[in-house]
Amino acid sequence: MSPSRPDPALDNYRAIADAIATLFFPHAEVVLHDLRTQKIDYIANNISKREVGDDAALEDMLSDEITERNIGPYEKLNWDGQKIRSLSSVLRDADGAPVAVLCINLNISLFENAKAALDLFLSPSKLIPQPDALFRDDWQERINTFLHNWLRQRQLGLNLLTREHKRELVLALHAEGAFKGKSAANYVANVLGMGRATVYKHLKELKA
Repeated sequence: MSPSRPDPALDNYRAIADAIATLFFPHAEVVLHDLRTQKIDYIANNISKREVGDDAALEDMLSDEITERNIGPYEKLNWDGQKIRSLSSVLRDADGAPVAVLCINLNISLFENAKAALDLFLSPSKLIPQPDALFRDDWQERINTFLHNWLRQRQLGLNLLTREHKRELVLALHAEGAFKGKSAANYVANVLGMGRATVYKHLKELKA
């Protein structure tokens, strides 16, 4: 099959290559190797500077000893020194004979750089303990801490609370003395997404 007339038997694999490369653009390259010709048949989003028609050099993949369908992921270095994480899938015909290898090459250098930047930004080594002068009377901080401990213990999310959950939480906060702070009722109402009047109603129930 000449380069000008690609083998239609591999059309589906070329479409899959395009789909993967489009989804992970611009970080992924997908290379289709034709094992029958030992040539590169197709490249989607070329980042390796190889060309269609280049030697595949995958004669070993025709061996009966190769039983894996997916090989990897493994790492290699691109021409520009950037790190690539790859996975190769052996594609077989109806008789089980290997006909092609689809290689997905993901450039992870950008993600590694982003991770390093986040690790540095979020490093706890630069933190100091909460200053007493600022946090001694911080009722909002105490409400936040109690609220999320309460949610975690019950495996609940703030956006999934029912009316009864909110009522229980208001009563629990009251028991912790959360409403001694000025404007605490307004704050709790805003955080829980309920009316201030409803918060006062639940607090009235306690007095009754």
